[in-house]
Amino acid sequence: MVQSKRIRVRFAPSPTGELHLGSARTALFNYLFAKHNKGKFLLRIEDTDYERSQKTHVEQAISSIRWLGFKPEEKIIFQSRRSSLYKKYLNHLLKNGAAYRCFASKEELKKIRMKTNSYQYNGLWRDRSDKDINEQLDKGLPYTIRLKTPRKGHIGFEDLIYGEIKISNNEIDDFIISRSDGSPVYNFTNVVDDHEMKISHVIRGEDHISNTPKQLHIYKSLGIKTPLFAHLPMILGEDKKKLSKRHGAESVESYRHSGFQSAPLINYLALLGWNPGNNEEIIDLQELISKFDVRKVQKKSAVFDPKKFSWISSNYLQKEKAQSIFTKIKSLDSDWGISSKDTFCLRVIELMKPRADSIQEIMLKSHYFFNGPKIFNADDQKKVWKDNTEEILKNIIQFLENIESVKSKNLERMIKNFIETCGSSLGEVLKPMRLALCGSLAGPSIFDLIELIGIEESIFRLNHFIIEYKDKYEK
Repeated sequence: MVQSKRIRVRFAPSPTGELHLGSARTALFNYLFAKHNKGKFLLRIEDTDYERSQKTHVEQAISSIRWLGFKPEEKIIFQSRRSSLYKKYLNHLLKNGAAYRCFASKEELKKIRMKTNSYQYNGLWRDRSDKDINEQLDKGLPYTIRLKTPRKGHIGFEDLIYGEIKISNNEIDDFIISRSDGSPVYNFTNVVDDHEMKISHVIRGEDHISNTPKQLHIYKSLGIKTPLFAHLPMILGEDKKKLSKRHGAESVESYRHSGFQSAPLINYLALLGWNPGNNEEIIDLQELISKFDVRKVQKKSAVFDPKKFSWISSNYLQKEKAQSIFTKIKSLDSDWGISSKDTFCLRVIELMKPRADSIQEIMLKSHYFFNGPKIFNADDQKKVWKDNTEEILKNIIQFLENIESVKSKNLERMIKNFIETCGSSLGEVLKPMRLALCGSLAGPSIFDLIELIGIEESIFRLNHFIIEYKDKYEK
């Protein structure tokens, strides 16, 4: 039972739900640590909670990890398939006297708690004779298996992030390592698997700090080497409460299906509680690997900022080629742009990239390139429609009817000269034009849009806007 000196880390999600951002960051920091130290990144699925673990969540967890690019370097371990292994280790502890069977019923445990005013187990079956134990076994009574923990002294470890952590042994009772149905508990399976997988460093969330002293006692009882530990501070929402969906933080799978790319998500997660030591904010995976140091992870909880993530994501999107984005859009929705030529779709993507932070946003906000707006927001209409708006738009229509299709730069110069000649302000003309062409007061350059959809389509939309407004408000 000797561990390898080589760096080996694991990510071990419980498939009781979709992989959330906190877990994704844990996986990322394990991956960065392994790659920086030329070690191995492994994946273990802790699916022994049979009531809550679901096959779909197992598949989603594996799929999310692979989408992020964290490919496990050995076969995936499933705890649900290792019951015989756990039984072997349990029997070893029973045989060497480090653990014992406890036949205390629920009623007995309840009385102990009421009497001692504590949930700590008082060791009722700790020192029973073999005769007492065998009598209960002969009766076929159910039992748990408890670890015989020391009553005096301390147990502690040097956390790579938090430093020395020590706890008094009298705060740890003889805790259960196997339930009455024979299933081993988390702390026990965790130790066995980390040992069998030759894990050198356990990097996990700070919510596991309370488990570590118990696991250290199991390591000692088994006589096996203890890995090094690093516990990552939590990720909080902007209200400083535990991160959840109400903070705008969806699961990894949700980000994926919303058209976000894995690279900006990795970039942002890496900066939650760690930084490369300079002001860099856009950092690719290889650079993260080269600079990562787990000892520089901050002790303070990180705060998830949706706006910051959106900014990072938009930076990546702007750098991606339109053809690559087009391919990804088609994988999400094969009908997007189906009525238009590919060259038209690629131009739409180029115009929308600077105004989006995800592929999904490009898809949602680009509809007016393919179909002119039929109805308009009443507040927007009233905001842009003035006494002279109809006359202005008709003048623009007449102007457009007298020119041929031109490039946007020439068109911009021509329209602005025309507006100046008419004595109107840019806002008086361009705002109602934008609403007519886009159905929104936000969007790309009007001149780029007219060039792309064409003069004829632009005239049709301007006329429709005038008619729609007059029908709605002037009858």
